[in-house]
Amino acid sequence: MEILDAVILGIIQGLTEFLPVSSSGHLELGKAILGDNSVPKESLMFTVVLHFATALSTMVVFRKDILLILKGILKFEWNEDLQFVSKIALSMLPAVIIGVFFEEQLEQLFGGNIMLVGCMLIVTAVLLFLADKAKDTQKKVSFSNAFIIGISQAIAMLPGISRSGATISTSVLLGNDKTKAARFSFLMVVPLIFGKIAKDVLGGELTYDASNFTSLSIGFIAAFVAGLFACTWMISLVKKSKLSYFAIYCVIVGITAIIWSFL
Repeated sequence: MEILDAVILGIIQGLTEFLPVSSSGHLELGKAILGDNSVPKESLMFTVVLHFATALSTMVVFRKDILLILKGILKFEWNEDLQFVSKIALSMLPAVIIGVFFEEQLEQLFGGNIMLVGCMLIVTAVLLFLADKAKDTQKKVSFSNAFIIGISQAIAMLPGISRSGATISTSVLLGNDKTKAARFSFLMVVPLIFGKIAKDVLGGELTYDASNFTSLSIGFIAAFVAGLFACTWMISLVKKSKLSYFAIYCVIVGITAIIWSFL
């Protein structure tokens, strides 16, 4: 893999993991633009490295929250911190079920289906428009809300549906506080990413070539730095109800992708 390709794909992953524009959809579009040879046999390894980078950037941004939650859990009481972790676990169930029982069917959708990506980006745009119009509250994410948000996260496994966009929009439309919705959305994906990485590593599916170390490292750094920026920026944007700008962007890219698919 060329260094420039690694930088471009790393930045795309870092930005779109948090910004509500679909990281999977943009990676599919990026691969289509750069050509099939841009991500060869080490594709899975490169994808895992990029996701690991964005998971770490999330932990850095929310390091204080994570430390407070861990301290709360160590008290061994049914306190707010343990309840929050339980909600995170509950939200993971739909995605875990889809990942375990429908992995092969899901992977078939990631074969450069630009038409699907375009259509799903427009769906993402609709969700963002609706969420931007919702009134802000002080309501916290409940257990029932957590499961519904988890269903949105599972649906967002489709290329073109933004995970952060779907989960934040769903949470806000359920009447939850926008800042709390963003916090829950970003933290709920961390254990899911590490779980997927562990599955790939233990399953022996990863192939590593020492000659690709530089590309993997550059991609990791690009995704990590871009992730730090995007995560922090996104929290601010959600507070200010600026999601409609991303909705417009998704519509433009979605329509462009659909047109591209016919060329």
